[in-house]
Amino acid sequence: MSDEKLNGTAAAPAGADGEPTPIIFLDDIRVTFKTRTGSILHPNKVQAVRGLTLKLMPGQTLGIVGESGCGKSTTANVMCGLQQPTSGRVFFKGKDVTKRTAAERRLIGRVISVVFQDPATALNARMSVHDQLMDPLVVHKIGDKASREARVQELIEMVGLPGSVLDALPGQLSGGQRQRVAIARALSLKPDAIIADEPTSALDVSVRAQILNLLMDLKRDLGLSMVFISHDIQTVRYISDRIIVMNAGVAVENGTAEDVFSNPKDEYTKLLLGAAPSLLHPELGK
Repeated sequence: MSDEKLNGTAAAPAGADGEPTPIIFLDDIRVTFKTRTGSILHPNKVQAVRGLTLKLMPGQTLGIVGESGCGKSTTANVMCGLQQPTSGRVFFKGKDVTKRTAAERRLIGRVISVVFQDPATALNARMSVHDQLMDPLVVHKIGDKASREARVQELIEMVGLPGSVLDALPGQLSGGQRQRVAIARALSLKPDAIIADEPTSALDVSVRAQILNLLMDLKRDLGLSMVFISHDIQTVRYISDRIIVMNAGVAVENGTAEDVFSNPKDEYTKLLLGAAPSLLHPELGK
């Protein structure tokens, strides 16, 4: 199935005159979960995401920030297809994929990759780094054996690791090295967009800036779009073009990084800006 097929019928209208088609467009998304409280016939419900609309444009970094439980990770799961919205529509490159077919899921899995919070759980502890990077290429039947081996070597160099790492198991690597491997794996199928869900929060402060700089360099060099999710608004400011601030499932602020920081409109955003010290190294960005 080609990209062209994703740009077929049931397409969302393009943006303003001359605006490119968004990589991802969430239209009035709501996600409701049933809890274990309440009765069998009338369980209590939690609204994790309430009426969220957002666009991820080509080449853009979109930051989503908020405290734990605000709905940002649920939003990421909707974007990459791990969570079905209760209502609303999901568009990928202009096509409505809210109720996506198996073929559409496979294709979206190739062009949207996820970097998770803890690389120790994202990687298979019993597989060598080489096999972890090779696996997506084999599953998606990319190239022949020689071209796959060349791609694995390219990936490990791309994230700044020596070739000797390929023979190691994840448990033999540091946290920062494991996250670099996870990023390399996410890049293996040459995606259009990466969703980075708290990619530095499990790392030491001294390593966080290195991983952020790596993500920014890869985004620039490969022309990627990126969704960067964090509870640290200063980190989001450093890496993002646009920022969405979420509180209790609602986007209370949505604007350019400069506007959000220089002229926050919502009281919750002002609270975050005033209360949260950066989790990055204090010299980063100076």
